Amino acid sequence: MNQALIESFTKAGGVFHIAPALFLERLKHIKAFVFDWDGVFNDGSKGEGLGSTYSEPDSVGTNLLRFSFWLSEEAMPVFAIITGASNATAISFAKREHFNHVYSKALHKHDAAKHLCTHLGLKMSEICFFFDDVLDLSIARETGLRIFLPRKTGFAFNKYVADHLLSDYTCAVDGGNYGVREACELMMTLNGNFDDVVKNRVAFEGAYENYLEERNAIVPQYFVRDGGKIIEGEGSVAKH
Repeated sequence: MNQALIESFTKAGGVFHIAPALFLERLKHIKAFVFDWDGVFNDGSKGEGLGSTYSEPDSVGTNLLRFSFWLSEEAMPVFAIITGASNATAISFAKREHFNHVYSKALHKHDAAKHLCTHLGLKMSEICFFFDDVLDLSIARETGLRIFLPRKTGFAFNKYVADHLLSDYTCAVDGGNYGVREACELMMTLNGNFDDVVKNRVAFEGAYENYLEERNAIVPQYFVRDGGKIIEGEGSVAKH
């Protein structure tokens, strides 16, 4: 573990709520990375006729993190989005980045997470969850790792998350300022292969080409909550 580099994250304002060594131990058991959307990949802004956004630095971060685990575990980790909205941008992003699953209209997100686990034979303890707000806590209380992207003015909620031990790492920045990229780089650093990831990505041959071919063969599956059930939803191949 590169202690000096890890300390650079905390000096910038990131907070470990468990020891970095314990964080790394839990990270070794992670098989799926699950992201909320609004407030995680963006600042959460919404409005009439306005779509949500995401940033290229965050997008690259998710891909590099996925490649990092592909290198170290010799298997493709699951990447998924669980959002309370019906979000065309999230679906477009998942298609572009070949995420495994998107769950939309998941107002009770715990149900979506359990569906994902049942569908793929995972345990909640094998999920690393990126989140920012109240609707996400039903998942955060059970997953193996929790990455919290706080709003600087969310004083009461940020304290609630800390007091109730609902985060293992709180990012220095929020979703509108590349918090996803921060957390991805942190986990690659803890994973011990950040330099190898970058070198292979720059070379764009060998290991990275093999990874990319495997990643790009993934066709995302889309699910939506309809009443009390989770069903195949908008964006899925079956709907085209």
